[in-house]
Amino acid sequence: MNLKKIIINSLLLAIGLILHQIAPPLLFGMKPDILLTMMFITILISKDYKLALIISIASGILTAATTTFPGGQIPNVIDKLITGQIVYLMFKITDKKLNNQFQMGLVSVIGTVISGTIFLGSAFYIFGLPAPFSILMYTVVLPSTIVNTLVGVVLYNAIQLALKRTAY
Repeated sequence: MNLKKIIINSLLLAIGLILHQIAPPLLFGMKPDILLTMMFITILISKDYKLALIISIASGILTAATTTFPGGQIPNVIDKLITGQIVYLMFKITDKKLNNQFQMGLVSVIGTVISGTIFLGSAFYIFGLPAPFSILMYTVVLPSTIVNTLVGVVLYNAIQLALKRTAY
């Protein structure tokens, strides 16, 4: 791990936190998790397992601190920790087979669904859910998947352009 990668990853997570805070609610006051999208991007850019683990933990803590879901602090940390590891493996498996834009879109779709499922499942077992699991999947997770995928591809392209211009 070098300091330059850590600083860039920290900045990207901070940007993701700000975007997560200003994102408007979709349905029933639930907001898409833009920080999750930035977590995916930072894992793709870093290509290092140790950094992916640190990114996952930091994303979980940041999301837990800003969640609007009742009792969502612990499920957020669990969700980001598990999702980060799965996403890292998906990036490693598809690394040489797909171009980075398609890879980012595919992993955003699958990663967001996995993240939402883990979050809702852990929230269900730890605290209970304010609505049935299937309804929350259809009304929150699936719309968030669409938003996160679109935002993820756009942000990834912008970040790649910025990194090229700064000779990263």
